[in-house]
Amino acid sequence: MKYRPEIDGLRTMAVLPVVFFHSGLSGFSGGFIGVDIFFVISGFLITTLLEEELREGRFSIVGFYERRARRILPAIFFYLILTTIFAALLFLPSFFIDYAKSMVSVALFISNFYFWKFSGYFEDSALLRPLLHTWSLSVEEQFYIFMPLAMWLLNRWTGGLRLAVFAAVAAASFALSVYATDVAPTANFFLLPTRCWELLLGALLAIWGRQSTLPNPANNLLAIAGLSAILFAVFTYSAATPFPGLSAALPCMGAVILIYTGGEQHSIVARLLSTRPFVFTGRISYSLYLSHWPIAVFLRYVTLREPGVLDAIFIIVSSYILASFSWWFVEGPFRGKAIISSRGGVFASAALGLFAAFTVAYGTIAANGFPNRFPAFEAQTEMLHLKKQQTAAAGDVQTWRNDKCFFENGDEFKNWKPENCQLTKTSGDAALLWGDSYAAHYVPGIVANAEQTSLQIYEYTYAGCPPILAYYSYARPSCQQFNRNVLNLIKTLNVKHVILSGRWVDLRLRGLDLLQDTISTLKAMGVDVTVIGQSPMFVTDVRVIGFEKATLGETSSSWPTIIEPNFNEQLKAAAKGADFIDPIINLCPGGTCNYIIDGQFLYFDSGHFSDFGSDIVVKQYFPFGHKSPMETEGIQNVAN
Repeated sequence: MKYRPEIDGLRTMAVLPVVFFHSGLSGFSGGFIGVDIFFVISGFLITTLLEEELREGRFSIVGFYERRARRILPAIFFYLILTTIFAALLFLPSFFIDYAKSMVSVALFISNFYFWKFSGYFEDSALLRPLLHTWSLSVEEQFYIFMPLAMWLLNRWTGGLRLAVFAAVAAASFALSVYATDVAPTANFFLLPTRCWELLLGALLAIWGRQSTLPNPANNLLAIAGLSAILFAVFTYSAATPFPGLSAALPCMGAVILIYTGGEQHSIVARLLSTRPFVFTGRISYSLYLSHWPIAVFLRYVTLREPGVLDAIFIIVSSYILASFSWWFVEGPFRGKAIISSRGGVFASAALGLFAAFTVAYGTIAANGFPNRFPAFEAQTEMLHLKKQQTAAAGDVQTWRNDKCFFENGDEFKNWKPENCQLTKTSGDAALLWGDSYAAHYVPGIVANAEQTSLQIYEYTYAGCPPILAYYSYARPSCQQFNRNVLNLIKTLNVKHVILSGRWVDLRLRGLDLLQDTISTLKAMGVDVTVIGQSPMFVTDVRVIGFEKATLGETSSSWPTIIEPNFNEQLKAAAKGADFIDPIINLCPGGTCNYIIDGQFLYFDSGHFSDFGSDIVVKQYFPFGHKSPMETEGIQNVAN
């Protein structure tokens, strides 16, 4: 294949938005679409090479995978070594164990499955996972398990038939992606079946084998339109954009257009992308992609805050330096056979690298994250555990009533019984606390303050299942049925009041307007509705925040929440017809939230209230009805 410098320049258009987005630079809210551009480029280049080899009779599956190993593995192993060293130096045991598990998935090129199951790309838990960005590499390598074989099997067919087959697969994948945007957004983002259409767009262009023959003015206009499509997505998309699905089509088609209008015709955009700065960044783009995210993660872990402008500059500059080093001293020598010349040596080295990764990972897991690296943290954890045992012995600790009223798997909710889940024993109206774990964390406080209400409050909660009737999740396939069942409970128990609480930030991708539909349904049944807004969440476990601050000699016990300042206002606007409570207004004066009161943690992780914290916040703002001493505090009626 003839070298095309503008494609290296297009790689720059792919990697820089990702780097800027992850570095926290404002204005690049849609920078994540750079990965989609990479997919199109990769599909085009690999398919072009396969097409040439098949046409010239030198196609070899083994040779194909040798090239992939030389291209991908040296840099992967180099960055695994670096990230493992820094993870061992910085990460507390639980984080180090999670890192070790993700390292195994990276080595096997199944990290997209790991992060699909255990975190979402835009979720807060993902911000402290140094290997999260490798999901896209796994998608590509899974695609290349099938693509060479498919090209070989279809080699005897004419170009038109091959185009039809791949176009049909691409169309099916795109349709699935559009469908999954609402019903399975996390799977849609991470998995090959809903992503392969992006790679196949590049492959179809390669199989078609044509470049633009338009007159220069028309070719330039088309190229500018392609560039504009990419830039529009970079600057206007955000974490709230349903993605990939239809939204991904715009930047992907922009990339296809730029490849099509380049080549010998060399549009004005192609000439720009062929300049030295664009080409250089494109050449180091693989290493730049691998280096920037771990740097951002470790910086965030050390500072316990989102990157500012100076942080962003540090991330970008250090990523460039590290990527340049990797390009010259790791990628180049291995790809050019300067270090390993034989095919057997490549595969043997790959096997050795995999074995080393497994050994380190499983050793870390077996050693429970090597807790002796941080003896002060272990002492703090042991003290808190002892204090909790002492409190439990006094009978003050309440549970979420797991497996009876709070469910985590399957359809166990069908065994829900009112006698097991009645939190307050009164003769007043029935009220239902409905939601996910961010509803269940109020249960200990409700029970501890049961004398403050005349309501009969029942718990009905399911992990990862916000109280939205239309909510559907492939990760929680029983969620919709669980939520729909609430209508039966309202009728059976003659419920007069429903209290909705959840991890509302999960609705950002699907639309907060889903809440309004649920409220309208409940109001039509004659039920009064109260929505408890998003409670504070932190960048990581509050115990880590407390430990890191103590290490730095800081004595304050408050920290900023990561919830956007206006998020609950947006939620309130979507909750028309319901009373609305804003926990952040109550708990985070001035934008910072106490996470320790009287020497005890209000949270047991990065957002769920501890039993002690639940007691505190329920007294402060939970809607207990007319007997509550805080009957109206923090409640804002938004019925009008």
